[in-house]
Amino acid sequence: MRVMVMVKATKNSEAGVMPSEKLLADMGKFNEELVKAGIMKAGEGLHPSSKGKRVRFSGGKKTVVDGPFSETKELVAGFWIWQVKSMDEALEWVRRCPDPMPGEESEIEVRPVFEAEDFGDEFTPELRAQEERLRAKIERGS
Repeated sequence: MRVMVMVKATKNSEAGVMPSEKLLADMGKFNEELVKAGIMKAGEGLHPSSKGKRVRFSGGKKTVVDGPFSETKELVAGFWIWQVKSMDEALEWVRRCPDPMPGEESEIEVRPVFEAEDFGDEFTPELRAQEERLRAKIERGS
């Protein structure tokens, strides 16, 4: 199963406080372990929400909203995509993760990524074929 592992934002991450050299080294080591184990498929840190935008959809209209966004605890500061056998395995890896926000209370959220079989009959053979073509293009980088 694939999971998205989200490092939640804190006041410091939203203020643009950069991680220390030690934290970068510790996270680099952790990422190396994830890659060696065949778990990590992607992972990145995100700029503060002040540099972001949201698009709100309502009644057929689309409105762009500039950051920063309130409710820091609901924002994401970074993420990984992992391929794991189970949610339990994902949680074992998260327990090994260095504290992503030293000196602040922080949180990491783990959520399963939908797979084709999760959509049932609504995901027709034609839609499945389209999805497979798109994934192949992404993997080739074209």
